Parts: sequence; C-alpha cells; structure tokens
Amino acid sequence: MSATSTKTALLPDDIRAMKGGTPIVSLTAYTTPMARMMDAHCDFVLVGDSVGMVLHGLPSTLGVTMEMMILHGQAVARGLGRAMLVVDMPFGSYEEGPAQAFRNAARIMAETGAAAVKLEGGRHMADTIAFLTARGVPVMAHIGLTPQSINTLGGYKVQGRGDAAEALLADARAVSEAGAFSVVLEKVTATLADRITAEIPIPTIGIGASVGCDGQILVVDDMLGLFTAFKPKFVKRYGKLGEDGETAIRIYAEEVRARTFPATEHTFADKAPRG
Repeated sequence: MSATSTKTALLPDDIRAMKGGTPIVSLTAYTTPMARMMDAHCDFVLVGDSVGMVLHGLPSTLGVTMEMMILHGQAVARGLGRAMLVVDMPFGSYEEGPAQAFRNAARIMAETGAAAVKLEGGRHMADTIAFLTARGVPVMAHIGLTPQSINTLGGYKVQGRGDAAEALLADARAVSEAGAFSVVLEKVTATLADRITAEIPIPTIGIGASVGCDGQILVVDDMLGLFTAFKPKFVKRYGKLGEDGETAIRIYAEEVRARTFPATEHTFADKAPRG
C-alpha cells in the first residue's frame, strides 16, 4: 500500500539542494496569520524559541517549554502550504543525550507536522545530530551565538573572532558530517561566515553573519518593528508596525473616551434595513 502523497511543501532535501544557488529565505513565525503572510515568500518558516521573548515577555529563551513550542508549532502549521516548517527544540529538551533528544524531537514532529527540528550546538552535539538523522529526524543545526547557552557565553557577543574562528569552523564541519541538512550561523564575523559557507557542503543560514551565506533568517517581530524592546545590529526593520499599532490604540482610546466611537455605522437599529 503506497504511503506517498502529493508534495506541496518543501522538504529538507529541497533546502539542502539550494546550496550555492538562489538564496534561501526564512523568517520566524509563531501564529497562523503571520505564517499565512509569509508562506508564499519563504522557503522555510522557523517556529523559534525566540517566541518566549517576543510574545511571552520572558527575559531570554531559557524559560521556553516543549508545550509552548508545540502549541505555536501547531498554529504556524495551519498557515503553511508551501514553506517548510521547522521547530526549535527548547532548552533542556535535548542536551541530556541522544535518547532524550529523539523522544522530544519525535513528539514535536508528530504533534506539529514539522519537517525538521533545529537545535543549538556544534561538535558536542554531533553525536546527537547523527542519532536523530539516523532515525528519521531531519536536523537544522545552529552554531555561533547560541542563545540557550547565553550564560556560559557571557552575553550576546560576536562569535568567531581571533583564535575562536578555527573552533567555530570545526563546529560547522562537525554538524555537517553528523548529517545536519543546514546550519544557522548567528552573530558570526562576515569573513568566517563566508569561509564556512565555502567549506561545508550544506547550506548556511545567516542571522548577523554574511550576505554570502546560502540564506538568511530574521525574527519576524524584529523586521516588522513589532518587537521594540531592543534592536540587534543585524536587524533591518522593514516596517514600523509597533509604532502604527500604538498610534491606532491611542486614537481608539481617545475616541472611546470622547464617545465618538462607536458611531452610528458601527451600531444596530431596532429593525433590520430593507433589501
């Protein structure tokens, strides 16, 4: 009995095949409406653990849970038809070892319909990546600035400068050799990002890295100007939705207090209009 169906969304092999070609486009999403807006324009959509900071007001990504990732993953899945869905594995859900990582990755994929998971870490996560990929879990790796390790990295610092460059290159090679189909490079020097892109066979996805990466990703709330608590250097704001929203709310509040809203056209008469 055939288990095949008509393919509508991109898959990890499709992303891998884009190495060296047209740049891969990606954004984060956490809700169905946002996913619908980006589906036609993105190659993959990431349900990032950044959801903890941009939607839930957490100070970092460390408080994000499996339940949060699954809930938002399900919401985003409802809005996608073409773009591939990737879901972040939250802090504490995979670091213990390959078996723990597989149990949680399998749960994420089963409950959200994600085509892949993303996890942070280089050489020390290579065995886990190999374990997952050997068991049917496609993995997007993430090296450089890894926000879940912010307490050991000593802050949100640029990665790969000086002697650290060779170690980061070794991380990139390790995750590629372990079977990751792509790797996110976050806050990595442009020269090193270009070198990694040239030397490994899987696509590099930059965020604060280099225009020479095989693709780019941004947090959608950052690039739309919805999240305004701070703005990383690598973010370009393509909209000012936060400012527009605050203006609209202020005007609404003024009209309610002045009793100019609701107006007649927003209320209902005793009798329905004819025709």
